[in-house]
Amino acid sequence: MVETSGVDLYYEVHGSGPRVLLFMHGILLDSDMNRRLASDLAARGNRVVLLDLPGHGRSSKPRRASHHRMDTYARHAITLLDHLEVDQAVLGGVSLGGNVSLLAAAQTPERVKGLIVEMPVLEWALPAAAVTFVPMLFAVHYARPMVRRTASIARHLPRTGYGPIDSLLNVCSSDPDELAAVLHGILAGPIAPTVDQRSAMDIPALVIGHRVDRIHPFHDAEQLARRLPRARLVEATSMLELRLHPERLTTEIDDFLVSVWDGSTGAVDQKAG
Repeated sequence: MVETSGVDLYYEVHGSGPRVLLFMHGILLDSDMNRRLASDLAARGNRVVLLDLPGHGRSSKPRRASHHRMDTYARHAITLLDHLEVDQAVLGGVSLGGNVSLLAAAQTPERVKGLIVEMPVLEWALPAAAVTFVPMLFAVHYARPMVRRTASIARHLPRTGYGPIDSLLNVCSSDPDELAAVLHGILAGPIAPTVDQRSAMDIPALVIGHRVDRIHPFHDAEQLARRLPRARLVEATSMLELRLHPERLTTEIDDFLVSVWDGSTGAVDQKAG
C-alpha cells in the first residue's frame, strides 16, 4: 500500500528490471483482471505494476465523488511512481485505465515513456457510456437495499482463481454508496485529454481496439491512433482476447515495451494503416 492525499492505494509488482509498465484496470473492476497479463509480461523480462485506483479493489473507497475524477486518478498514478522511485514508466490500462494513462501523460509528460491504451473511451463512446452508466448511477442511489443484499451474497461466494471472473465478483460485492461515488466522480470530471493535447503527445503509443462493443467503439481507437504522433493500432478480435487467448496481444505488448526501452520506436512506422 501507499498513502496519498488520505487515500490508501493497493498495488502489486510482478517481475523486475528497468522496463517498467504501470497498468490499470477498467471501471469498477480491479487488478485481478490483469494479473495474468502482468505475470506473462514479467516472465518476458518486464517489471509490471498493477494499481487498484481509489474506489476499486483493495484500495481505499472514499465516498466523495471528488476523489474519483479521472484527472485525480492520473495524479495518483504518478504518486505511485514516486513511491517506487521510478523516474519514467510506460503507462497503460484497459478502458478507464487507458484514459487515466492519457491524462497522466498530458499532466506530466516527462514521467511517461510510452502508452498502452486498450479500448479507449473517447468522443464516439460518450452516448453509449451515458446510456450505460447514468442508469447504473440512479440504480445504486435509489435501489440501495437490493444492491446491498446482492453485495452481501457476492461477498460469500468463493473466488474462482480466474482473474476476470473474480474481478466481476468483487464489483458485485461493493457497497452501493462506494459505487455511486465512483460513477459520480468519473462522470463529473474530464475523461480524456483534449484533441490538441493528444496531438502534442510525442511519445510511443500502442492502441488496442476491437469492433464489437458500443462503449469502446473501434472508431475511437482508430482516431486516437491517428491523433497521437507516434501511435500504432492493433485490432483485437474482441474485448476478451487479452483475457481468454492472450498470446498474440501479449507478444504485441512485449514487443512494444522492448522497442520503447531500447529506443527503436519511430513516428512513421508506428502509425495505424
